[in-house]
Amino acid sequence: MNIGILGAGHIGATLAQKLAAQGHSVKLANSRGAASLRDLAARIGVTAADQKDAVKDVEVIIVSVPLANVPQLAELLSDVPQSVVLIDTTNYYPFRDGTLPALQAGQPESVWVSEQLGRPVVKAWNAALAQTLSSRGQPAGTPGRLALPVAGDDAEAKQIARRLVQDSGFDALDAGPLAESWRQQPGTPAYCTELTLPELNTALAAADQQRAPINRDAAMERLMNLGRTPTHDEIVQINRDASA
Repeated sequence: MNIGILGAGHIGATLAQKLAAQGHSVKLANSRGAASLRDLAARIGVTAADQKDAVKDVEVIIVSVPLANVPQLAELLSDVPQSVVLIDTTNYYPFRDGTLPALQAGQPESVWVSEQLGRPVVKAWNAALAQTLSSRGQPAGTPGRLALPVAGDDAEAKQIARRLVQDSGFDALDAGPLAESWRQQPGTPAYCTELTLPELNTALAAADQQRAPINRDAAMERLMNLGRTPTHDEIVQINRDASA
């Protein structure tokens, strides 16, 4: 498929590399312009693009920017055909994104994203750490393959997103409509806890919407109080402990 990725941080760049390796044509863009990405793009086998070029002549657009920056993309996406599938990978962290009243009041993050952009989105890849995406994907059918949730309201768009999640090395679980996507947000048992398909299904069902932001902040406080850079496995365990 022809894919444009907005955001070239750890998640966006990793997805670009993974999807390009599976034969997809990927354009990668950031807010600084194509020139800033040429070396990275050459290294991972994708095309560096300006944002306007990244959203032209594509079938899928992946949004992988800090959540607070999402409203800045509305104009950029306003002329993109409605047939283009928009996938949201963002997560809300108040210490980084500031206080957003609707999210503080419990609105699901991707519902807010959809409102800011004025078009439907599918939520995917948000519930995995960058290192999980880069190093722990496995071929389909591998015993113990990790799974990721995919939520959205359009069945066809969600199916496309699920196929791309599969291509990136993970089983893709249909996590229901976008209104239920809070079940895969930070602080829930499904968020960055590296689960298999049956485990993920159980985790989504066990999510507590009121507890999730409390769990999220507790996990972040524990990470910050370590006094050193945590290992990947420590981050996964802290997320598991916070939402247990």
